[in-house]
Amino acid sequence: MALLMDPGAAPLTESEKADMDAIAAIKESAAREFKEHGNKFVKMGRKHYADAVDCYTKAIAQMEPLPPGPVADASVLFANRAHVNLLLGNHRRALDDAGRAVRLSPSNVKAYYRAAKAALALSLLFEAASFCRQGLEQDPANEELKKLIVQVDTQQREQDRQRAKVAQAVSAAKDLAAAIEKRGLSLRKAEYQELTGLKKPKLDEQDVLHWPVLLLYPEVMSKNSPPLSWDDNHAYTRDTIELYYQAGVDTVLSKSEILKFLLEGTVDSKSLSESLLDGEDGEYDTGKSSTVTSSGKGSVKWIKVQEGKTLQETLQRNDFIIPAIPVFFVVSSKSTFYKEFKAGNWSLP
Repeated sequence: MALLMDPGAAPLTESEKADMDAIAAIKESAAREFKEHGNKFVKMGRKHYADAVDCYTKAIAQMEPLPPGPVADASVLFANRAHVNLLLGNHRRALDDAGRAVRLSPSNVKAYYRAAKAALALSLLFEAASFCRQGLEQDPANEELKKLIVQVDTQQREQDRQRAKVAQAVSAAKDLAAAIEKRGLSLRKAEYQELTGLKKPKLDEQDVLHWPVLLLYPEVMSKNSPPLSWDDNHAYTRDTIELYYQAGVDTVLSKSEILKFLLEGTVDSKSLSESLLDGEDGEYDTGKSSTVTSSGKGSVKWIKVQEGKTLQETLQRNDFIIPAIPVFFVVSSKSTFYKEFKAGNWSLP
């Protein structure tokens, strides 16, 4: 019996050959019928798209195993299933089907169009452009492909522009991070961003590092003290004010974390590939400890800034780990709050 023959075995008798021809005719008829049902389901709307995919799948199954070389009828089936998958938003499946349709029939222009559409939806712009050009080689006057390749080229230019912008931002951030490391400075997680926003240090063309600085007034921040109308008692004068910074237990940011901080707000985070930060992992080796031992209340202490010291000299102190941008606390030796602060009885609210 022909049904029991091994695949690829040549029929030995006329009867077996007739059986094989009959089976092929039945499968061809079934494939055609499934295809027609699939086309009807597509016309019936989105609720029936899954049924259409099922019909095209069954039609393809009737034609398998496919012989080597072009098979135009099978190409149409794969292209049709690709069309429905596009409508469903199954872009990867659509691309696979349309690509198979192209291989089965290099003259199938609709298959090129659907492959290009799916590739564009997946942001595979090189592949999308290639399918468009191959399709236009088959049909140079095809308006759909002409419009599509314009979209692909436009998106490619925008992608190239965005990549250049990201690369430029990353390069500038790496230069800035290197300048911070060169000066022996350490950074920790940003604080007070509700006050500072996304302000960051900047490096100018003369390799000068410019730091924004936040000055806070503990006396105003204290919950037990009313807001100052502004120093009616004239306690905050040049001769009486002192600057302090906070030292305590903090973790130094790694190089990649510093880069991410410096890039925040400059480029879309989605466009920032981790590969751009390759080789930047690990903590800065500035010789600073990541923790500061405190003899004050808890693990935090206040360090007075020495008069006459520059900002760079202050930031380079071993116990100053910068919270993204330098923060200094301003107190007055004439203020009633001064004793409370110096005694370590005040902490951040």
